[in-house]
Amino acid sequence: METSIIISGFGGQGVLFAGQLLAYAGMDAGRHVTWIPSYGPEMRGGTAHCVVIISDDPIGAPTVARPDVAVVLNLPSFDKYETVVKPGGLLVVNNSLIESETERQDIDVVGVPANAIAEEWGTVKMLNMAALGALLAARPVLPLEIVEKALAEHLPAGKQHLIEANLRVIRRGYEVVAPVPG
Repeated sequence: METSIIISGFGGQGVLFAGQLLAYAGMDAGRHVTWIPSYGPEMRGGTAHCVVIISDDPIGAPTVARPDVAVVLNLPSFDKYETVVKPGGLLVVNNSLIESETERQDIDVVGVPANAIAEEWGTVKMLNMAALGALLAARPVLPLEIVEKALAEHLPAGKQHLIEANLRVIRRGYEVVAPVPG
């Protein structure tokens, strides 16, 4: 099985790290992965996105025109990617910043208050982890535990003191979307 994911938002929202973390976790799980970052010249405050592909088989091309999943962290990203998600795909929306709703009936849409979760459980800079948790609850492309382990192993040295807060935020994003057992 192959899943293509686009993560998009403003520079500084952790878009590229979120994609990189999925790629690391995929590799740790023995899957084939690609991670292609892209960002505007402004860096912080400009637009940024990345494409991640996670597959059981070798990946033919690292580019994606119609992703299976789009994680959009700001309104310009919603406007750009909402229309290109494959039918049957998933759109994860940071509804802390995006009030727009899709008219599409052929995709699943999951809203997560990523900024609010990050502020409550850590710092707003962790909103990417809340969105990743929501993605993993809605489409378990990788087990949450593998992504948590990859986070602990790949968080940059200067951010190691934030591991526990990041783990709280990703778990809370997951809980907001996860179906209630029973």
